[in-house]
Amino acid sequence: MVVRDVVRTQNRIRALFRSRGVPVVGKAVYGTKERDAWVAKLPTNAQGAGRLLYAQYDAVNDVREEAEKKMVEESHRHPITRVLETCPGVGPIRAAQIVSVVVTPDRFRKRQQFWSYCGLGLVMRSSSDWVKSEKGTWARATVNKTRGLNFNHNHLLKQVFKGAATTIVTQLSEHPLRADYQRMLDGGTKPNLAKLTLARKVASIVLAMWKHQEVYDTVKHSKPSS
Repeated sequence: MVVRDVVRTQNRIRALFRSRGVPVVGKAVYGTKERDAWVAKLPTNAQGAGRLLYAQYDAVNDVREEAEKKMVEESHRHPITRVLETCPGVGPIRAAQIVSVVVTPDRFRKRQQFWSYCGLGLVMRSSSDWVKSEKGTWARATVNKTRGLNFNHNHLLKQVFKGAATTIVTQLSEHPLRADYQRMLDGGTKPNLAKLTLARKVASIVLAMWKHQEVYDTVKHSKPSS
């Protein structure tokens, strides 16, 4: 909730500048060093609103940092969170979210069950399965089915593992999992499907680490995805 409040305030700041014809690129507009210069770009009658929004942003951002600190402290009361933090793309925040939602890995006998719970399971969907014949009876028709992700899932976990995959792709350029992602792209896989495969692999790694109570091992988990 606090993070959403921070993002809302950031959007309001950007909207204020853009509505006055001031282009905003990147995150420099939120910093404190050049804040007076940014406010000076606004018309005089809008500078007061700009300062108020900056004050709101500073206050909410301080609350966010404190909330993050408290959440990590609480999660570290459970030793498994420090183990899961070693997984690429996870870190202390996502580890805390995973543990708070899943509670125990024994709920899932196989990784496919965990994938479905996280919204990463593949399902086949179809419509108009039954057609009416000339005699007025109904019969099952052969239709093309669409493959997609399951709808019934925990949305927070889906966000966590998709975010972990994005972190690996954008920030861990030398990691074996990033190389695995690149191999999929070179093989003709679409980027969104390659990232989905990477998210599923991260989920499998987290589940295995949790069940075996072991930290991440690059050698063990560096095999290419099939």
